[in-house]
Amino acid sequence: MRRLTALTAAAVSLPVLAGVSADEAAKLGNELTPIGAVSAGNEAGTIPAWIGQELFSQEVQDLSRDELEQWRKKDPKKIEDLVFDEIERNADKFDKNPLESTLTITKANYKQHASKLTVGHQKMFELYDDYKMIVYPTVRTAFFPEEIYEATKANATSATLEGTDSVKNAKLGFPFPIPKQGAEVIWNHKTKFRGSAVKRYNNQAIVAQDGDFKISKLVEDVKFKYANLNDQSDDSNKLIAYYLQEVVSPPRVAGQVTLVHETADQSSGGRNAWLYDPGIGRTRRAPNVGYDNPSLGSDGEQFNDQIDVFNGALDRYTWKLLGKKEMYIPYNSGQMNSPLLKYDDILGKGHINQDYARYELHRVWVVEATLRDGQRHQFKKRTFYVDEDSFSIAVVDCYDNRDQLWKLQEAHLTTFPFVPTTSGSPELIYDLQTGRYFATAMTNEDQISDFDVSYEDRMFLPQGLARVAGRR
Repeated sequence: MRRLTALTAAAVSLPVLAGVSADEAAKLGNELTPIGAVSAGNEAGTIPAWIGQELFSQEVQDLSRDELEQWRKKDPKKIEDLVFDEIERNADKFDKNPLESTLTITKANYKQHASKLTVGHQKMFELYDDYKMIVYPTVRTAFFPEEIYEATKANATSATLEGTDSVKNAKLGFPFPIPKQGAEVIWNHKTKFRGSAVKRYNNQAIVAQDGDFKISKLVEDVKFKYANLNDQSDDSNKLIAYYLQEVVSPPRVAGQVTLVHETADQSSGGRNAWLYDPGIGRTRRAPNVGYDNPSLGSDGEQFNDQIDVFNGALDRYTWKLLGKKEMYIPYNSGQMNSPLLKYDDILGKGHINQDYARYELHRVWVVEATLRDGQRHQFKKRTFYVDEDSFSIAVVDCYDNRDQLWKLQEAHLTTFPFVPTTSGSPELIYDLQTGRYFATAMTNEDQISDFDVSYEDRMFLPQGLARVAGRR
C-alpha cells in the first residue's frame, strides 16, 4: 500500500462514535471549508486554495433550466463553456491558466506518475496503447448552499453512525464533515445535496470490445428527502430519496418502471423497491434492487449498488479510512457534457475519447471496503477515491473474489453552479477483464436535467406505477 497521510482507520465492528468536539467543528468555514476539506492549497502549489462559490457570478448561479435549454438550442457552446467562461473572468485568481494542459500522461510515462494514479488507471495504460490522461491546473469549483453549510456544522457535533448503516441525529447537511471512519465518508457521498428534486434524462451505452454500442434511454424522477431545502418534513431524516425510473428505449424493455424508497437507516430493513412490468401489467415488490444484482439495461456491467458510483447498504463490507492522498481524478468535465458532441465522438474502442476528458490533481479521501466473512458480493474489495471538496466519489478500483482487479469506475465530476452541486456526468465502468465498458449519466444528445421541478410525495406511491408507464 502506498504511503498515505493516515488520519484514521476504522472497521465497522467499532462501537457507535459520537460527533466531533466543538473545537474541531469550529474549524469548519475557517481552516476547513464548510463541509470539511482543507481550505488551503498544498505546499507544492499544485493544488490551490478552495475557491468554490467565489468563482461564479450571481447570474450563473441563478440560471434556470429554461435558460439553459434556450442556450442548448441557440448557442450550445455557451453550455460547454459555462464554467470555463467563469474561470476566464477570474483569471487573476490563478497562477496558471486552467484552460491550458500542463501534462499528458501516456503509456510511455505513466509509471513516473504512478503515485498519483489509481491501480485501475495504471491498468488502463497497460491495456491500451492509445490511452492517455490530459492533466490541467486544478480549480476547486465545488460549493453548496449556505443552508447546507449551516446544517453541516450542526451535524458535526451531533451526528452518529451505528454500525455501518444507521445515521442518527443528522439533518439536511453532510452528516460527517470531519470523518473518523470509512463508512462516514461514504455516507457523506450518499447524502450530499444534489438539488431538492430533479428530472434526469439519462442515456446509457454498453460498449463492446470492438467499439460498437447502442444507446438506451431512461427518465428518472428524484425527490431528495434528506438534503431537501424545500421540504424538511418529519421523515426527512429517515428517508434519503424517492427514485422513479422509466425505460424509454430500447423497445423490448420500454415502459418498465422502477420505484425506490431509499432510507437513511439501512439497518432497519433497507430500501423498499417496486417494479412495474408492462408485459404482465402489474406492480410487484423488487427485493433484488440492491447489492450486486445487475442494474436494468447494463447487461451485467453495472451492479445496482454502482448506480451513482455507490449507493445502498454498506453492511456486507468493512470500511477502512486510509487517509487522504493527492490523486489525478476527472474534474471540471464541462466539455465531456457538451451538446456539440455526439455519442459517436465520445464512445470508442476500449475506452472513451480521452481528448474530451479533463483530469486535475485533487486531495481525495481513500476508503477501502473489504467483504466481510460470511457475506456475498461479486466484488471482494473496492477502493474508493472521494473528492474532499464535494464528498463525490470520483474513482473506484473493484476486485473480484480471486483478488484480481476487475473493474474501474470513473465519475467525471462537474460543478453545476445553478443547483449548486458537484456530481459525476458521465459515469463509466470499465471491465478490465473483457474489454467492454458501460457509460451512463450521459445527456449530450438528450434534454438537460431539470432541477427546477417540484414533486409531491404521492407521486412516488407504488400503486401509481402503471399510470407512469408510457408517459415519457
